Amino acid sequence: MTIQPTHKVLLQRLPERSRLLLLSFAVGVASGLAAVFLTWCIDGIRQLLDSGLSLPYHLQYLVLPGAGMLLSLLLLRYVIRDNIGHGVTKVLLAVSRGESKIKAHNMWSSVLTSAITIGFGGSVGAEAPIVYTGAAIGSNVGKRFGLSYRNITILLGCGAAGAIAGIFKAPLAGVLFTMEILLFNITLSSMLPLLISTVSATVVSYAFRGPTAMFASDLTPFSMGNIPFYIIMGVLLGFGSLYFTRGTLWMEDKFGKIGNRYVRWAVCALALGLMIFLFPQLYGEGYGILGDLLSNQDLEAERNSPLSFLLSGGWGVPLFFLLVFLVKVPAMTVTNAGGGNGGTFGPTLFCGAIAGFVVARFFNLAGASVPEQNFVLVGMAAMMAGVMQAPMTAIFLIAEISGGYELLIPLILTATVSYGTVRIFEKYSIYTKRIAQSGDLLTHDADQAVLTLMNTNALIRDKYPRVLLDTPLRQVVNEVTGSTAAVLAVLDAQGRFQGFIDVGNIRKYLLRSDLYDKTTAANIMENTPTLIREGEKMESVMAKFDHTGAWRLPVVDSDRRYLGFISRSRLLMAYRDELKEISNED
Repeated sequence: MTIQPTHKVLLQRLPERSRLLLLSFAVGVASGLAAVFLTWCIDGIRQLLDSGLSLPYHLQYLVLPGAGMLLSLLLLRYVIRDNIGHGVTKVLLAVSRGESKIKAHNMWSSVLTSAITIGFGGSVGAEAPIVYTGAAIGSNVGKRFGLSYRNITILLGCGAAGAIAGIFKAPLAGVLFTMEILLFNITLSSMLPLLISTVSATVVSYAFRGPTAMFASDLTPFSMGNIPFYIIMGVLLGFGSLYFTRGTLWMEDKFGKIGNRYVRWAVCALALGLMIFLFPQLYGEGYGILGDLLSNQDLEAERNSPLSFLLSGGWGVPLFFLLVFLVKVPAMTVTNAGGGNGGTFGPTLFCGAIAGFVVARFFNLAGASVPEQNFVLVGMAAMMAGVMQAPMTAIFLIAEISGGYELLIPLILTATVSYGTVRIFEKYSIYTKRIAQSGDLLTHDADQAVLTLMNTNALIRDKYPRVLLDTPLRQVVNEVTGSTAAVLAVLDAQGRFQGFIDVGNIRKYLLRSDLYDKTTAANIMENTPTLIREGEKMESVMAKFDHTGAWRLPVVDSDRRYLGFISRSRLLMAYRDELKEISNED
């Protein structure tokens, strides 16, 4: 007999809605602590390496990032034994086809490997790993306390929202991130758990890291005369977002073709080391330079690059930072491809800030007079809106992490223009493009979301009698007499589906006893208009029913072996139940 802990017994006696609210608070606190712990680990590793290692002419840029990637690679292969990269995409997949279940080790493995990767100088962000960590906390807490699939999904979203709120000290951005990117069909009744989680995570972050905004900024009041410049920047950063998304995915595919993981690590470590050696701004998350740009400080600190001669003035300055922007994408990609673990969230902010500075400096060199620090801030929102295709998250995150609400109008304008520009050329975000190609993407379209959540194999019914091609009519009649099924499946000797016999059509043979031993199932069977494949996407299944008008269709495996039938009535009933579930406001 298993004795459950007292707190678990007491919680399970509460209505599930009350349990969800209490657990959302606990998940928010845990996610906030995880975010604080991750930032401490990154800073601690970086300080330890800076104090304990001194190499001439910044040679650590050539050595340390690759070493961090190797440590992460070894941990992933021999300790964790799982692929935990692309955290946000993994969360989306868990929601759409994994019943919102995430492995327990993800509550710590993403923190450990990303801290090592970034602490050693890997050119990635900590945000996607902490989102994966928070989502894993929510998922596992929900499972442990016996919540339904729907409420486990909400708790998963609470963990992700709390992680964003904790690492950025931005509660509203955490809620919007979950609504725009993770849980597309969230209902108003689910807002309260999300708010509880993000507020609790933010309070935890305040307690350990202080209440000050993440980036100090020296902003200039918004001027209506600068609106045309913001619009132009929105368009330019929209195209910059396309470069970021498509360039990243293209390079991931190329490096993925290197089969040996250690050869891939060596190639990526060498490439990353050279890029950071040329552009030290790419070392780690790179948030230090963003603070300088937002505070309108002198760029003398950036002269530790071999290409620092470009910073002597004039057009060389924006050219140098344009190169930093362009190289950041391959630097981020090789960090992950070589075995490191990090996300695209931080690099998106970095690239947006750099691009905003470049655009503003070009404007000023061309004779305009625009506040460069304002464009740095607004550029971060524009790049986020384009790469993640989440304009609301971008607008309010940037306002929260900088205290830049006075620039709300240009933030909205530029993020909207960037998002609109990207959508002309690219339907999916960097998080959703790959899973959209596999048909596993949940969207804001309720019909599409329902079809994505439905499982084809769960609808198969194998209650129908089976007969072989050479089965005599006498035996077929006996099968019909002893069954209430509407059809019989006709198979060959290997169990492959060949056709079906409609029970209604067999009545004309009942009085023809002279045919009982002369006629076989092959003579009276009908051909099916189409077949459903095992595991086929529900959208395709629904299209087959609509196209053929069939009342039921057979399901076969990859070798055409018969598995059962799916009926139109069962399909529509499952569709109705799923739609009711995701639309439930209780």
